[in-house]
Amino acid sequence: MSFLGVVRDVPRTVRLLAFGAFLNGVVSFTFIYLFVYLTGPRGLSVPQAGVVAGIGGVGLVAGNFTGGWFGDHYGHRRMLLTGALVGGAALAALPVLPVAAMYGVLPIAQYAAGVVRAANSALVAVSVPEGGRRQSFALVRAAGNAAFAVGPPLGALIAAHFSYDWLFVADGLGTLLFAGYAAAVLPAHGTAHTRPARRDPGAPGLWRELRARPAVLVLLAAILCVDLVYRQQYSTLPVFLAEHGHGTRFYGWLLAVNGGIILLLELPAAHVLRRRAPLSIVGTGLLLVGLGYAVLIPGAGALFAVTMMASLTAGEILYKTTATAYVADQAPDRAQGRFQSLYAGASISGQVLAPPLGGALYAHAPGLLWPACAVLACGAGAAVLAARRLRGPVREAAVPVPGRQPQPG
Repeated sequence: MSFLGVVRDVPRTVRLLAFGAFLNGVVSFTFIYLFVYLTGPRGLSVPQAGVVAGIGGVGLVAGNFTGGWFGDHYGHRRMLLTGALVGGAALAALPVLPVAAMYGVLPIAQYAAGVVRAANSALVAVSVPEGGRRQSFALVRAAGNAAFAVGPPLGALIAAHFSYDWLFVADGLGTLLFAGYAAAVLPAHGTAHTRPARRDPGAPGLWRELRARPAVLVLLAAILCVDLVYRQQYSTLPVFLAEHGHGTRFYGWLLAVNGGIILLLELPAAHVLRRRAPLSIVGTGLLLVGLGYAVLIPGAGALFAVTMMASLTAGEILYKTTATAYVADQAPDRAQGRFQSLYAGASISGQVLAPPLGGALYAHAPGLLWPACAVLACGAGAAVLAARRLRGPVREAAVPVPGRQPQPG
């Protein structure tokens, strides 16, 4: 099936959400240049900039973990719009605020971005019937990857021709425009998918729902571990490559190849593998991430680095979309947002944990970093493969049920 054919099979609501994710992603370039901005125009020392950026990262993870809870109680559409409005206003105002205020405003902006991410995932989940969500999540991820290919160069042009302050203004205004777009295309009434779930005092709590689905608990723990490993490519990997004679240009090409392959293959792979058991695909993907880092153990030559990135990219294509859809398929309707928040938070936790933990290990025992990454990721993959034997109240669904209509979220 062609790319356009796969896209046509995705519900209209998801296509609109994917386009919105692209629009928002194109202007979400400030996090890439944040450290340069803080140590340059803002005049902060490296330790101060690290503290500010770290607090912002904590806000982002917290927003991912809690955004779905708010969505389940107040409506996912409402939380997406609220998060976009708050985050856009905070980013646009950041350049005129004193440095002291950044310690509070930046975490708020990042928290709002996390809420938007969780709400967007929940809206995708409740808009697609169980068993047919992989292509939908793949399309949204493809939109995000396409935006990432456009956003950083655009941000560099803005910084070069205007100033770094204008990066935050552009990001803020673009996020506000995204809020306007979402308000226009996502109906406020007439669809169950954007309404908050009805509260049932007798319904099981979140922990009881998770305990009834032990495979989901294993998957969440595995994703938490593997994200710590996966995001070493953005922290210790460039340092490792530089110390072995590979410059910034080589590292940039590695990331470009990673993004390009994902953009080209992730959506077709989700369609081709839609009939395969999800945990098998996720477990295989995590093993490929671990094997990719294992390639760096014997050497740091260009061939080793390219092979490592190819394995990491193949693993990412297999596990990220499939794991997101699996969690959505396993979630009860009344807790769809909270399940998506748990996954979203676990899947981005490495943004906060990977740099300090990986950096500390690399500083004290550089030869242990890549073996530790390989063992951790492969262990996570083996745990997910073993979790296929665990029983839960919801059967793994790999094939959409004919005639099945989406349930209210």
